[in-house]
Amino acid sequence: MNTPLKRVVVTGLGALTPIGNTVPAYWEGLSNGVSGADFIKLFDVTKFKTKFACELKDFNPENYMERKEARKLDRFSQLAVACADEAVRHANLTQEGIDNDRVGVIWASGIGGMITFIEEMKNFFGGDGTPRFNPFFIPKLILDIAAGHISMKYGFRGPNFATVSACASGTNALIDAFNYIRLGKADAIIAGGSEAVVTESGIGGFNAMKALSERNDDPKTASRPFDKDRDGFVLGEGAGAIILEELEHAKKRGATIYAEMAGGGMSADAYHLTAPHPEGLGVINVMRNALEDAGMKPEEIDYINVHGTSTPLGDVAELIAIQKIFGEHAYKLNISATKSMTGHLLGGAGAIEAVATVLAMMHDTVPPTINHFTDDPAIDAKLNLTFNTAQKRTINAALSNTFGFGGHNASVIFKKYVE
Repeated sequence: MNTPLKRVVVTGLGALTPIGNTVPAYWEGLSNGVSGADFIKLFDVTKFKTKFACELKDFNPENYMERKEARKLDRFSQLAVACADEAVRHANLTQEGIDNDRVGVIWASGIGGMITFIEEMKNFFGGDGTPRFNPFFIPKLILDIAAGHISMKYGFRGPNFATVSACASGTNALIDAFNYIRLGKADAIIAGGSEAVVTESGIGGFNAMKALSERNDDPKTASRPFDKDRDGFVLGEGAGAIILEELEHAKKRGATIYAEMAGGGMSADAYHLTAPHPEGLGVINVMRNALEDAGMKPEEIDYINVHGTSTPLGDVAELIAIQKIFGEHAYKLNISATKSMTGHLLGGAGAIEAVATVLAMMHDTVPPTINHFTDDPAIDAKLNLTFNTAQKRTINAALSNTFGFGGHNASVIFKKYVE
């Protein structure tokens, strides 16, 4: 006899982004169309083609942990711990009566400890060849360590691992957490992702791929999804966290429920290392899979937070797929690309965009796609891409898309919680 799947709800949020270091500040930036892009301050960009990114503002790890502890963590793990702490406090997940054996952490990163790797290689190759490596080199580098640090901080002993699927990593973390909870394997899971690769190799590597915008004359308008003159994405850093919890467990402890996670979908393009399928086949499949998993019809979706990176090929392919899945209802949707404000957080993108999607539902406000100046004739002008200004509307259900190099696609659907 099949056991009915349990319902999964959102009881806490965390955000550490280039436009706000807390959930309220993040929402203020999103709803007001703030750009997080500026010239890079983390390293000397004199010789780089792209000299700007969406860096965090005024982040000090010692505001979240002791200096000695911070030195044991790569920046991506520092961001993870800081962001998860906001979500845990928001959900009051440390209250008495919670079974820590049934609370897990599933945390994503696309790249992990790149800063640590660079520092250690500089020290080694700048020396006499003697291997003098930091004893924390490997623990700081590996992608799973962020989930480990979060679990150790709170003593959460449930499922604990990392998801890695390039820019879809954060969304995959949410889907895995959703599945573990609805199958009864956990009561609650901290799910999210973080990335910190605004570095010499991060900028240089993406420049070599010709993936980044090179609009050095006007960084704040460089991320311009769906604009005719878009020329690549803007690299970002930060973290997002969502506390997913089994409904009855949340109700029993008196938790505030902010939304319900309805479903998730995954697919592969099986086409190209970095380019999307020109007909959006993988994207069509992933949205269809998410809708089927949620038991919902396309007409029930009000808002789509798109992957929308501001690349010439990707933006068009995603909209083609949306029109194929949603048909005439596509013209009734609000669609927006919040990467226009935050930049692209790679493995953390799905997490902060899922947080944005939940916040949009909570406030019945669609955050805008900023930096639109010129219509692209390849894009259907009848689509509501929420250009430049936030729009008020009732949002009962929303979908968030993320796609990663290698053809990895992941989508999640949230809806307003109803008893």
